[in-house]
Amino acid sequence: MNGPPDVGGGVVVVTGFECPGVWPLLVVLVMHHRMRRKVRRQAEGFIDVTMVVGWRRRSLLSISLWEDVQSLYSMGRVSRHIEATRVPRRLGVVTSGAVYTSAGDWRTVMFGTPGQGRSPFGSAHAKFSK
Repeated sequence: MNGPPDVGGGVVVVTGFECPGVWPLLVVLVMHHRMRRKVRRQAEGFIDVTMVVGWRRRSLLSISLWEDVQSLYSMGRVSRHIEATRVPRRLGVVTSGAVYTSAGDWRTVMFGTPGQGRSPFGSAHAKFSK
């Protein structure tokens, strides 16, 4: 495959962090909190991110929303993020990730009926962007 698939709508990126203890979990959590502002300023197409913490499992899910697949490549401009990607391994944190693209309007996907074809990512970006 040459380049990202051509999908309309938006992209959801889920990154998981499995930490060996509470201290590494706190470090990753603080890093993500600080990184949000830098990504918002420097990465094009970034909409927002939320984190889900599993304290008992010592895990963190970072769930970010993007306008399109091409936007993900703008993360390469966020030098602090590139540096931060090296930290979890040093802390013994196991990471995993996945990129989910839009399958289309929910009515079309679930029922096979024509939908409006309007992506919720467009209106979300207008509400939450800088």
